[in-house]
Amino acid sequence: TPMEFLLLGFFSGLSLILAIGPQNIFVIEQGLKKQHVLLVCLICSISDLILIFLGIFLFHYFVQYFTPIIELVLNILLIIFLLHFIYSKIKAFNVKIDFGDDQNIISKYSIAIKTLGFTYLNPHVYSDTVFILGNFSKNLMLNEKILFGIGGSVASFLFFFIIGYLAKFFSKYAQNKQVWKIINLFIIMFMSFLTFLVFLQIFN
Repeated sequence: TPMEFLLLGFFSGLSLILAIGPQNIFVIEQGLKKQHVLLVCLICSISDLILIFLGIFLFHYFVQYFTPIIELVLNILLIIFLLHFIYSKIKAFNVKIDFGDDQNIISKYSIAIKTLGFTYLNPHVYSDTVFILGNFSKNLMLNEKILFGIGGSVASFLFFFIIGYLAKFFSKYAQNKQVWKIINLFIIMFMSFLTFLVFLQIFN
């Protein structure tokens, strides 16, 4: 039944997206800061929808052209991006945090660029959406593929909006400078760990 393929796509997408990565951490952080949460969630969700359907319809084309060189370039770009992000976090570690609700302190443009970076510079985004979901759906009929893609996309929309707005809801508990320092420290450590993992991938 159509519902089966919707659910198959939904749970396949959800199982892949639940792995905590730099993109998810960034969405949570923007939620906690109450900075352009809607914009961040929309960019992540729509990007996933585009990539899921790219994977479904262009799977063979991508497998042919996604060479180790392209993966290496993406990994190097991701490392540069993550190192810059970690550096900015360390630099801002002792800066006084303004907990005002003024969302315009950081421009929408700056947040959009960061969100796009965390989305499109991460090779795992491609491996999850394009390769795994694309590969998974390659033997389905066209209408089944569409339902599968819709299911996966709904999982992404729900996931990003839930973590973004849940973090925004809990932001009142993070209005403490000490709590925010701990959150920042966790982000620095986690992003450093992810950078290390990407390094290992390159030299494997």
